[in-house]
Amino acid sequence: MLERIFVFITVLLKLNYKFSTVNLMKSKNLFIVLLSILTLVGLFFWGYSRSATSAGANQLPNKESNGALIATEVFHNFGSISMKDGLVTKDFVINNPTDNPVIVTNLSTSCMCTTAFLVGPNGQAKGPFGMPGHNLASPISETIGAGEERVIRVVYDPNAHGPAGIGPTTRFITISDASGKSLELEIKALVTP
Repeated sequence: MLERIFVFITVLLKLNYKFSTVNLMKSKNLFIVLLSILTLVGLFFWGYSRSATSAGANQLPNKESNGALIATEVFHNFGSISMKDGLVTKDFVINNPTDNPVIVTNLSTSCMCTTAFLVGPNGQAKGPFGMPGHNLASPISETIGAGEERVIRVVYDPNAHGPAGIGPTTRFITISDASGKSLELEIKALVTP
């Protein structure tokens, strides 16, 4: 592809390059325009090759944790769900594999159509927690002891966006601890009428 571009530019230069003083300025302008186009094409291919290389490196991102909490499952695909069937729910199990207690300080979702609950060891759920700015992302202070587990119950409402919400969706749930580290969970669905 790049060779074809070079051949094309060379042919254009040969056809339009004349040594007369009248056409010399036109030839310089043509040369500048062609050099600019060649530079843009080169930058495009350079950027494309860099993104292809980095895409391979990031194909399987580590979404489990950059903090003390981990999850046995960080992704769930509800598949095709109908708006008429209403809410769908997924329980994610998180745990603290460290020797120290971890204090969960924030639980939030990426969209108002998704809420999350933190289910304690006694089965009592705290929440709902949702998207910041929608009065559902209040602070939380839940201590998860060393080696303990908790359940994050995620509820997705396919009706929240009305007919505009039909199609593929991806939502994220973020659990943050007192040290500022977080664990991210992800859900996907294909919403149908």
